Formats: sequence, C-alpha cells, structure tokens
Amino acid sequence: MAAYSLPEAAFEIVVIKVTGDQILDKALKEIGGKGLFTREIEEALLDGGIDIAVHSMKDMPTVQPAGLLLDCYLPREDVRDGFVSPSVAALMDLPQGATVGSSSLRRRAQLAHRRPDLKLVEFRGNVQTRMKKLEDGVASATFLAMAGLNRLGMAHHAKPIAVTDMLPAVAQGAIGVERRLDDPRAESMLAAIHHTPTGQQLAAERGFLARLDGSCETPIAGLAVLEGSTLWLRGEILRPDGARVISGESRGPVADAAAIGAALADQLLAEAGPGFFD
Repeated sequence: MAAYSLPEAAFEIVVIKVTGDQILDKALKEIGGKGLFTREIEEALLDGGIDIAVHSMKDMPTVQPAGLLLDCYLPREDVRDGFVSPSVAALMDLPQGATVGSSSLRRRAQLAHRRPDLKLVEFRGNVQTRMKKLEDGVASATFLAMAGLNRLGMAHHAKPIAVTDMLPAVAQGAIGVERRLDDPRAESMLAAIHHTPTGQQLAAERGFLARLDGSCETPIAGLAVLEGSTLWLRGEILRPDGARVISGESRGPVADAAAIGAALADQLLAEAGPGFFD
C-alpha cells in the first residue's frame, strides 16, 4: 500500500488455517514436519487463489514447490529466544527437575545440554495458548521467539536470551513473501519492499540448513550477521538428547552468502561423523 500509494481496498487478506496450527497434541516430527505450516498456503498460491503468500521463514523448507519463488524478505525482527516463566527470572534459576515446555527440537536439545536435570514436555499452540499452559501449571517455564512477542506487544512477558547463550533457529525473526514464478506483477510489487540485508543473512543461514538437510527432526541453529561487506555466520548442530554439540563459524564476502553456509555445514558434518542425528 505504502510503496504504490494504493488504498487498503485494493488488497484482500485471505486467512488460511494450516495443518500445523490445527493439530496441537502431537510433535511436529510425528505429523509431517515443516511443510505443515506451508502446504495449504502454497497450494492456494499455485491454484491462483492468492497472489502472494506471507510466511514465517523459520517454518519454511529450504526447497520451494516447482513454480514458486521466495525472493522478498521484510526487515528482520529480534532474532533472540525469550525465556518465559511466572516463577523465576532465568533458566539457571529453575529448581532441579523443573518442567519446561517446548515444541522446538532445537530448544529442547539446547536445554538438555545445559540443564540435563530438567523435564521437557511438548508445548504447542500459539503464544496465547502457551501462556495459558504456564498459568495452568503445565510447565514452570517455556521459550518463545522475541520476534513474535514483539509483534504481539507481549515482549514484557519474556527475558531475551543472548545469542551467545542460545543460538536461534535458522531464519528466526524473518518474514518472507512467496510468489509464482510466472507473475511479473507480483515480482515488481514485491521488489519495492524487499529488504536486501535480510535476504543476504537468510541466503547464508538457509544455505547452511539446506546442506544439513535440516527439518523439524534435526536440532540445528544458525545466525548470520552483516559486518559491512563481510558476512559472519555461526552454526550449531546438536544431538537430539543434548549429549553433544558441535559449533563453528565462518566469515566471507556477502556475495558468497549461500556458499559460506554450505561450507560451514560441511565443516560441522565432518566433525560430527556419520549417524550424529540418529
């Protein structure tokens, strides 16, 4: 609207309830992984029912269906995880054996590595649902992305965790807009709002994820930071039980973002050896 001085009436927002938001009593890996948050939306895009699709990039598989393209990103929000608890101020303040809720395999592995004494339980649903579960005593604490809390005006419920303490998920805090390859109108309109620095960061992070064949069943963390014309990528892979963590970092020209990501993935995989994620 702002880029083309168009009225709100020129747009129609179509809300699509995806499978990943409807089945809340099972872990994502049990019901199909990341595609559960995108499949119905991408089908509507391919069918022409919608012209563009707006996604949380943390949910996006690294390969798009034939005929679709992701080349528009909005300015990235806060990338950090937030610690949420009605009883204590920080993770290390939780008593021995406390129950922590999380649906993220990455967070669960990171927690198991740092606090193997904690009891981890499945914790799915939107932010409001998870906050209600805390109130009901289902768990003593949980973790939520600061990006979502900021957008909902609920950041005061959480204490941000430094990325040096908990490396975030690949593409956390980023919104991507998907379009059809054969739609020049959408291509030109989206070009006006594309945020190039976010695209450069995600090229490295998603290159890292793609080489690792990352899914909801593999605990992977990654974050790219721009330092002028140089890109700094940190990556981490974990055993699902948190027993072993392998991390590394790489720097290189921004223009080589995707290759930097793939090379760092190869480095960590070589150190991990076969069967690391089993």
